[in-house]
Amino acid sequence: MTGVLSEVVDRRAGLITVSGHLTSMGADLVRGTADRLRDAGHARVVLDLRGVGAADDDGLAVLRELHRDFRVDGGELLIRS
Repeated sequence: MTGVLSEVVDRRAGLITVSGHLTSMGADLVRGTADRLRDAGHARVVLDLRGVGAADDDGLAVLRELHRDFRVDGGELLIRS
């Protein structure tokens, strides 16, 4: 599915399911959600991108930074695609 990015969050499981088109703005939204889950005590967050129909370079760069930040902080960001 392409179009506007949307996310569904399962706070108990630490899961973010994303669909639409991943741009830097959308990836910033995902970053904020992942950071809130981490702040709530989830050392491991799962990011399900199987519903993402397209992604631009800037959106992917934000996700790479987020993945690195989790690792540096001792956490884990798992990405399903």
